[in-house]
Amino acid sequence: MDSNNKGAGSPAFYTVPEAARVLRVTPATIYRAIRDDAFPAVRIRTRYVIPAAAVERLAAEAAESGGCVDVAQMAAQRRTAREVARVSGGASW
Repeated sequence: MDSNNKGAGSPAFYTVPEAARVLRVTPATIYRAIRDDAFPAVRIRTRYVIPAAAVERLAAEAAESGGCVDVAQMAAQRRTAREVARVSGGASW
């Protein structure tokens, strides 16, 4: 897959600097959120990439709710769901 192909449509992943530009924050903010498990990312060796769907979902949730989307709260809910799945053996409720 050629990430430089401009006619290919939107990317599946953003680099951290690209995601930071889209969200209008610094890359350091994204790296801190990733480190705190408060932002979705894929780690490939020493590099992180951000799923474009995650960035789009954040924007959509903010637009739909008309309010502030708290990524840390979303991450806490995700961690809780993983813990429940781990404790319950993956059984759905």
